[in-house]
Amino acid sequence: MIYFDSAATTLEKPQSVPAAAAQAMTRLASPGRGGHSAGMGAAELVYQTREHAARLFHISDPERVVLTSNATHGLNIAIRSLVNEGETVVISGYEHNAVTRPLHAIPSVKIKVAAGPLFDADSVYAAFEREITPEVDAVICNHVSNVFGFIQPVERIAQLCRKRGKPLIVDASQSAGILPVDMEGWGAAFVAMPGHKGLYGPQGTGLLLCGGDASPLLYGGTGSLSARQEMPDFLPDQLEAGTQNVCGAAGLLAGIKFVSRKGIGRIHAHERALACRMMDRLEMLSGVTVFRGGQSQSGLFSLTVDGMDCEMAAEELAKRDVAVRAGLHCAPLAHQSAGTADTGTVRFSFSAFNSAAQVDRAAVILGQIVKDGKKAW
Repeated sequence: MIYFDSAATTLEKPQSVPAAAAQAMTRLASPGRGGHSAGMGAAELVYQTREHAARLFHISDPERVVLTSNATHGLNIAIRSLVNEGETVVISGYEHNAVTRPLHAIPSVKIKVAAGPLFDADSVYAAFEREITPEVDAVICNHVSNVFGFIQPVERIAQLCRKRGKPLIVDASQSAGILPVDMEGWGAAFVAMPGHKGLYGPQGTGLLLCGGDASPLLYGGTGSLSARQEMPDFLPDQLEAGTQNVCGAAGLLAGIKFVSRKGIGRIHAHERALACRMMDRLEMLSGVTVFRGGQSQSGLFSLTVDGMDCEMAAEELAKRDVAVRAGLHCAPLAHQSAGTADTGTVRFSFSAFNSAAQVDRAAVILGQIVKDGKKAW
């Protein structure tokens, strides 16, 4: 199978990732739940995961790296920590449901959308400048759109938030492990990310980088301050109730080490090169619209095919062993901003393990699907 759906999850992992997870399953117990070697070994592994993540994402205190089950989990913690009933939040026009649904679940929250045209970073920044007014309580922006690969001007937005004294939440779901994520340089309140995408870890893992105070989303045992009925008031224990996913953390640590060794610059350049190669070929097909953004685009892109439902196009590709994603990609707001809400898109996304030969083969296959479709019309 040619797998071009890494924006959902990277399927091909470094061999060290499943090996580490499997080893942890039989050798490590629960951190903070015993002074024996299996428990202490688990605690050491979890701390190493925090340390390596802290170095990669520029956060000086590893204990401010919180283990989560995914980016959505982290975003829920961040949003619930900063946004209260009746408050006002500014978000970008390209946010995922992992941001918009938690906001809509808080009663009477006013959501202001800093909308700008697709791949127009200056317009997006201008929209944030316009919308971040004195009554705003928090700002949320993703680093890269999961639908179009639009790299949003997070550094400039972060600077604006610092200047105006507004806490910023960054969704790094499509950038962690691919683009530089500078937690302390941005001065963000929170940065959330999954472990199973650009960090090449297992599903069910994620990280929340905490720059400020946080509120627990879950309550329960932490292995610390057990005599108290309140959650510990220090990180990471405050946000990590219950038994941790040690096997997942082991795999995630291996994935982070892989990314660190390979270098995020090299990974991003490889993915962008494959995306550009694919877009070059598909733009030559009559009836195919490719959403392309030059330097404002990461290594993923979307397209539509005239007269063909996007789900049908993806199904035809799947029949020929090419895996992509189609539809609204859990991000209807992004499609509204880009004008594709009625059609959805077919998304191609790449990883460090994809090749130019796979791109060329998939382009030929899609070309044949488009040709056959026109005959059917």
